[in-house]
Amino acid sequence: MAALLDLGADKNALLDMLDKLPFNEYRIEISRVDKAGISCLDFNIIMDEDNHDHDMEYLHGHADNIPDKGHVNEHSHAHEHRNLGEILRIIEQAEMSDNAKQIAVNIFTILAQAESKAHNVPVEEVHFHEVGAVDSIVDVLSFAFCYDNLGITDTVVEVINEGGGTVRCRHGILPVPVPAVVNILADCGIAMHKTGISGELITPTGAAIAAAICTKNKLPEQYVIRGIGLGAGKRNYETPSILRAMLIEEKHNGNHILRVETDIDDCSAEVLGYTMERLYETGAREVHYSPVYMKKNRPAYELVVICTEDKLDSVRDIIFRETTSIGLRYIRMERSILERHVEKVQTSLGEALVKKCEYGSETYFYPEYDSVKELALKNEKSFLEVYGIISNEAKQEK
Repeated sequence: MAALLDLGADKNALLDMLDKLPFNEYRIEISRVDKAGISCLDFNIIMDEDNHDHDMEYLHGHADNIPDKGHVNEHSHAHEHRNLGEILRIIEQAEMSDNAKQIAVNIFTILAQAESKAHNVPVEEVHFHEVGAVDSIVDVLSFAFCYDNLGITDTVVEVINEGGGTVRCRHGILPVPVPAVVNILADCGIAMHKTGISGELITPTGAAIAAAICTKNKLPEQYVIRGIGLGAGKRNYETPSILRAMLIEEKHNGNHILRVETDIDDCSAEVLGYTMERLYETGAREVHYSPVYMKKNRPAYELVVICTEDKLDSVRDIIFRETTSIGLRYIRMERSILERHVEKVQTSLGEALVKKCEYGSETYFYPEYDSVKELALKNEKSFLEVYGIISNEAKQEK
């Protein structure tokens, strides 16, 4: 929550939503704190009862004289235990968007499934001890609200780092990572890296949040950072307890291009012609189809589309919707391209668009087809003659 608020999520709107929840045994403090010399935002849920959530002596101490302070793992208080159905009803009544509610539902459902597997009980019979407390419900609802408020559509989770050793919870002393975390990461396919740090770096709620929002496991090759949020953690380990979230925008490298191809043996030329028009409209750089022979000497067409990576989804959608193709091949290719841009030039025949390309000290001018066609018809001259006139006069104008 702190990292997302630091990214620019609406704090006042969040607090207004929280004020309307059916709880009154907590308060929220939001402040800037120093972590290892780095300024971070701190989002603190303060309960009316003692909060042992971040009591390091209890979590990782094994002395016999440590009293049982309640249900401790990540959010551990002697509060009312709730099952999934009760929590979902609380989410449904919260004043949030449908998208934010769905995110919260997904997080708690992932948690319930992980606990169900850990304890071998049906999902509907899982009782949330550590994460069923008020502060944990506030945690998840706040996260879902802020995530939705920022309008985030994709989240990259490459790997989650975990510590080692053991941690004390309601069920006793458990190895790190705890069973619920292991189940979540296994079910959702998120990569985990074991560090040499002694301590619990991944809580079940943290793992469930990551699993619920993860849409990609690899960062783009190039991206522009649009925002940075630094959230302060509560526990103190040998590395600073900081979560950094970055809003990024992919930057497409002009030296890479995709070749998308498919072989089609049961589609008419008219359909392929229409498909070609649609592909160009969506931004394909080049489209062509060639006659080929497939298995059993069946005559067919190989459809090839050249496009940038950001157009792949649109290209794929058009091909599958408009043709009888049942599969595509992608090839990511490097390319060498000349510096180019389109200019308007004034010629003796009228205004024309010309593509200006540069290579070293040389400059080339290539009239655009539509301009040549328009001026050829207007001046009643041949296409080749008009092409030559535009090209020569563009060079002279340079």
